[in-house]
Amino acid sequence: QVQLVESGGGLVQAGGSLRLSCLASRRSFSSYAMGWFRQAPGKQREFVVGISWNGGSTYYAESVKGRFTVSRDNAKNTVYLQMNSLKPEDTAVYYCAADSCPLCGPNIPTTRVASWGQGTQVTVSS
Repeated sequence: QVQLVESGGGLVQAGGSLRLSCLASRRSFSSYAMGWFRQAPGKQREFVVGISWNGGSTYYAESVKGRFTVSRDNAKNTVYLQMNSLKPEDTAVYYCAADSCPLCGPNIPTTRVASWGQGTQVTVSS
């Protein structure tokens, strides 16, 4: 079982930035894609971004393209999400997700997620 621990959420004004981190306790971390999802109140959990096992490929939801940047440090078993130009509609609980498919691409469907983090709240005020 993969353990994922997110950090870095908080309250920020519109236009501001936050950086989320996700530390994974997974021996083969570098063999799996990682992703970020989010869930706003009253809405379904949605895919935000994924990054391939070696960081060479990424896949973003249209709503965050050009504003969010995902990266990973396999030596530290950590994936990051840099969020810039935040909007009130970005307000949600953000979840780190570990892929269950080794060496698969970064577009991770919910059904392929092996483990979820506990979530971190991101609130963007207008």
